[in-house]
Amino acid sequence: MKKKVYSKLTIIIFLAPALIMLVAFILYPVCNTIYLSFNEWKGIYGSPVTFVGLKNYIDVLKSDSFWQSMLNSVFFMIGGFCILMPLSFGLALLITSKLRGTKFMKTAFFMPVMLSTTAVALIWVYLLNPSFGAVNQILNTAGLEGLAKDWLSTPGLNIWCVILVNEWMYAGYNMLIFAAGLVSIPSDVYEAAKLDGCTGIKQLRYISIPLSRESFKIFSVLCVTGCLKAFDLVWAMTKGGPNHTSEVPATLLYNEAFTFKYFGKSSSIGVLLLILGIILSVMLNNFFKKED
Repeated sequence: MKKKVYSKLTIIIFLAPALIMLVAFILYPVCNTIYLSFNEWKGIYGSPVTFVGLKNYIDVLKSDSFWQSMLNSVFFMIGGFCILMPLSFGLALLITSKLRGTKFMKTAFFMPVMLSTTAVALIWVYLLNPSFGAVNQILNTAGLEGLAKDWLSTPGLNIWCVILVNEWMYAGYNMLIFAAGLVSIPSDVYEAAKLDGCTGIKQLRYISIPLSRESFKIFSVLCVTGCLKAFDLVWAMTKGGPNHTSEVPATLLYNEAFTFKYFGKSSSIGVLLLILGIILSVMLNNFFKKED
């Protein structure tokens, strides 16, 4: 009996720090955000917290800025699945192949991930500068002056510039996810496929891609949740401007809270993102669920 009590006490002692941190840094902030989403508060200690019911949610859902930010999140997802996924999978195939120089490739492709997001953003802000940026200078030198743009200030173009920088930065990280899936495929499967005449593209289509299902599942969940909470790169490159054309939900949430002091409204945006993220994650998990 004493051993059982001692064992339970030991388990509680070891779990306590993690549980305390979970409650303090995740559960409490989430519950407090849900509470604030039904109230108006200026974010100042001692200022009144006024219950307004669903008013914050109604204001957010009626806001053109919110729907523009959601559209930009959809663009991020399109970029993630149409550009980042095939690019990362292609790089994974490259570094897991028997080509020479794969060690150098791994380092080179993963290098952008190790850089600070702010540093990456500043590099590309200077490269895309309309006056002295390298991109416009190259276009002018090549006689393509008509293609030179103010990349980060042109509505519709600026968000795609940020998206492409995002894909360039995180291609190496997702490459490792796909590489882990490819390496886990037994070599016997490939050898048996060769004997049956399944080589090249057929091998990729019928073996590599289907057996990397878990990697695609992980990528999809991370991509969707990452696109919904994208903030740092957008903020560092465009701050959501001009005129909200490159706004994403996280930058809108930040502005509502810390620029305009509408903490209730910003909390409602956070709750909507939380609900949407959970729904999409569950849908993706069901989509990739293995059949018996």
